[in-house]
Amino acid sequence: MKQKILSIMLPVIAIIIASCGNQSNEMELQKKVDEFVEVELTSDVTHLTTNQKEMLGYLFEAAELMDNIFWKQVYGNKEELLNSIQDPATREFAKINYGPWEMLNNFTPFIEGVGPISEGVNYYPIDMTNEEFEALQAEDKTSLYTVIRRNENGELYTIPFHEIYKEETDKAIELLKKAATLAEDEGFKKYLELRAVALATDDYYESDVAWMEMKSNPIDFVVGPIENYRDARYGYKAAHEAFILIKDAEWSKKLDKFAALLPQFQKDLPVPAEYKTETPGSDSDLGAYDAVYYAGDCNAGSKTIAINLPNDEQVRLDKGSRKLQLKNSMRAKFDRILVPIANVVINEEQRKHVKFDAFFENTMFHEVAHGLGMGTTIDGSKTVREALQNYYTSIEEGKADILGLYVVTKLYEMGELTDGEVMDNFVTFMASIFRSARFSVASAHGKANMMRFYFFEEKGAFARDEATGTYKVDFDKMKAAMNELTEKILIIQGNGDFDAAKAWVEADGKIKETLQQDLDKINNAGIPRDIRFKQGKEILGLN
Repeated sequence: MKQKILSIMLPVIAIIIASCGNQSNEMELQKKVDEFVEVELTSDVTHLTTNQKEMLGYLFEAAELMDNIFWKQVYGNKEELLNSIQDPATREFAKINYGPWEMLNNFTPFIEGVGPISEGVNYYPIDMTNEEFEALQAEDKTSLYTVIRRNENGELYTIPFHEIYKEETDKAIELLKKAATLAEDEGFKKYLELRAVALATDDYYESDVAWMEMKSNPIDFVVGPIENYRDARYGYKAAHEAFILIKDAEWSKKLDKFAALLPQFQKDLPVPAEYKTETPGSDSDLGAYDAVYYAGDCNAGSKTIAINLPNDEQVRLDKGSRKLQLKNSMRAKFDRILVPIANVVINEEQRKHVKFDAFFENTMFHEVAHGLGMGTTIDGSKTVREALQNYYTSIEEGKADILGLYVVTKLYEMGELTDGEVMDNFVTFMASIFRSARFSVASAHGKANMMRFYFFEEKGAFARDEATGTYKVDFDKMKAAMNELTEKILIIQGNGDFDAAKAWVEADGKIKETLQQDLDKINNAGIPRDIRFKQGKEILGLN
């Protein structure tokens, strides 16, 4: 009888244990979802005309199509995945991460049965070897705008984006054309028309130039395949995304004067002359915006708070670049995340230096710094991106971070910035390392943060109080370390030194024990990791 009862009870016990395990996992995923504090993306649109408001409707639809393409690039069938998930928290977390891998935890799978993420996501066959790729005789295999597939014989071949994503691309083209008919600004109209052509041909030069020349419209729209961070295998392939932005005319006017200083910043870089021979385009401009919609790559995991585009080195040389600061998203991250972090890890006496204006400046000049230095190696043989390959993005983000701080320091010395003091920027910069470090070292930004942190540590730019676990910035040593790190990065890029980049990223692009303890302290304080959005026409007050 006992055996019979036991045989009946064992399956029941197994079910109970499995149920408890599922509940525990669901609770853990709900905690992870809650780490992304929800923010409404809105802006004052009362100054927009009827045509402009109607045009926004088409832009929202086009942005959603970019979102659909991005799902295909980094995962595959979105609906199949989401429909297979019963738990609401798990489904929401999959939406945040655009797949079953946790972006801010080194892309660890969080759904049972899912294997590790492929470094090349869905751009390449998962079983493709490096030797196969190198042997592929296709000129466009390293193009930003192709994917690699196998034919029925198992042979590799390339497919352009506009062909493999034809359904979404064709719809987006029609929407951009409709939006163009409502555009009242001739520059914006031209951009939308040329961007439609670019989506159809995968040739973005002319539309990038048109976007550079379009500066007066109250609405901005960034759309298409842009960044190449998600191709962690080679760094060749771009990911689709879209931003819909409303210009903050008052703040943008404050920034106008800084764009004209870019050529001077380039000349003054603390490196030998051969590492600063390129001249940034004189048409570069800075602007402040409210973001009202994020789609695709920019909406996955941690959210972008500033834009520096175009990425095309030739456009940058010919026309410069535009640096768009997303002020409402930036303010949300500062208030909800950075200030609470500073209260945990920054020396109490120095917390007064953590200011929004300094955060805004550091972020803005990070984007400015992307346009400085060299886009091509000093021997002219290849672009820096080509030379450094998959280590390029970590080195480039490191350059932008430290060179941005260098530019801010110069602006104070020149008397162009007067409302605060450089120490505000230094301490805010230090606090921001901890904010960004929580995005994990799987990302280029995360690796760049760690490399910079350990460089500062080596140079004594900050001191850690063992008793309180807080950090205090040493102004003079921080400034010296900033100059030295700027030189180191610019020389690696100018030389196209792949070996140096690889060695540095692999040695320091990781979180070590003491820093992990401090990050754990931040996590245990219940501070949000990042933001997520309630967004769309309804949030903006449009029908």
